[in-house]
Amino acid sequence: MTSALVTGSSTGFGRLIALELARAGHRVFATMRDPEGRNASAAESLRAAALAEGGSLEVVALDVTRDDSVSAAVDAVLSRAGAIDVLVNNAGVACAGLVETFSPAQAQRVFDVNVYGPLRMARAVLPGMRRRGSGLVVYVSSTLGREVTPFLGIYVASKFALEALAESLRYENAPLGIDSVIVQPGTFPTTAILGNLVPADDAARAESYGSVAQLPAGFFAGLGEFARSGQAPDPQRVADAVAAVVRAPVGSRPARVVVDPNGSGGASRLNALSAEVQSSILAGFGLEVLGAVRPTD
Repeated sequence: MTSALVTGSSTGFGRLIALELARAGHRVFATMRDPEGRNASAAESLRAAALAEGGSLEVVALDVTRDDSVSAAVDAVLSRAGAIDVLVNNAGVACAGLVETFSPAQAQRVFDVNVYGPLRMARAVLPGMRRRGSGLVVYVSSTLGREVTPFLGIYVASKFALEALAESLRYENAPLGIDSVIVQPGTFPTTAILGNLVPADDAARAESYGSVAQLPAGFFAGLGEFARSGQAPDPQRVADAVAAVVRAPVGSRPARVVVDPNGSGGASRLNALSAEVQSSILAGFGLEVLGAVRPTD
């Protein structure tokens, strides 16, 4: 039985991913902050849903912004399962508004979850995968890890950074048998952009922007209407995509998977161009061996 650790499992994509992996027969460790306190109902609901379908799912406390919490959670999972075969980095937070209205301290908090959180998880989990010569790390990013949308600058910057971090880790660990895949959802009704926005902490900065300062409100109102219209895609699609990545044989997984049924296809086009350019870069340095994961003996 494959053991999988999923971060940010209390709601949204993380909850659906944890349940789908449990449904597929994996032993799932669904992590979230404070499952005995403020997330107690979410934890209990998740356990009950998995149990009802006969899945193996345990809830573990984990805050990706704290080194001690990451270490304790990974140690707890290893003590129960012996190994972590799959890590799904899903925990994330979004903020929206004019870039200048966010202080550097607030931007740091967004990066702490979206970028440094996955880095903490990688440092905790990858050594064990390397010792075994196998493993899979999935990063739930966004099409905004490729495309730039106005009024989401801090969030977009964090996702661009996550994509660079994940791709670098893929190159460095592929020859050692460890696979890495970036999943890029578009706009879904469960995304942080629509349901869990961090407001700007220096909103007065917007006053000098004149009519431009009025544009974000209309933009996000339109996104909200889209989410409520019934036309928004089912977020289960993202969970299904992650499960398909886990199920795929080693060496066959793509570097990136776009899940954006209502999108323009921009992320897919940028991914294709980037893959071509990156292949040339690796070849130019004589590092083609880093381009694809290979099973170890």
